[in-house]
Amino acid sequence: MEFFVHHRDRPGSLPLRHELAEEHWSYMDGYDEQLIARGPTFAGEVVTGSVHIVDLPDAAAARAFAFDEPNQRAGVYRDVLLRRWRNMLGRTMWEFPGGPVDDDGYLVLGFGSGRAADEDVPPPGRDDLVAYGPLLSDDGALWLGTAALVRAPDAGAARAVLAADRYAAVEVHSWEPGGRR
Repeated sequence: MEFFVHHRDRPGSLPLRHELAEEHWSYMDGYDEQLIARGPTFAGEVVTGSVHIVDLPDAAAARAFAFDEPNQRAGVYRDVLLRRWRNMLGRTMWEFPGGPVDDDGYLVLGFGSGRAADEDVPPPGRDDLVAYGPLLSDDGALWLGTAALVRAPDAGAARAVLAADRYAAVEVHSWEPGGRR
């Protein structure tokens, strides 16, 4: 089962995040084979959170992954969005064919309910989608939104990856691929 995890930083927690960097990376090293995508989110130069998309056996394993993470245990994060997810592209961020994602990466989150929006696999040949899929209820039966990691020239272009009028709310965060430096 695939899961989307977005830890959102608590204001003022950057020094603690830096202090725990090696613990965080060591923890993530234990999930190397299960990770589909990962990386920090930003507002300007300030880190605002971390995204992890991971393939785990069940919801209990996903909760353990999200809540046993060292930054979470130490209070770096103010909240956690944990949702079932479906990898519509069938690849990891390391298999992204579009080249390096540098200063032009974005996390786009669309939240909704009812009939799913953007439920079709994007057309082949798109070189802007790093990861893409629906956010689902715990049992996988209900559509709750869509999450995409996108390479785009700006936040507006990143936002355009989701249907303009099908979501109750859309968030766009700067993002970069993560991992050990």
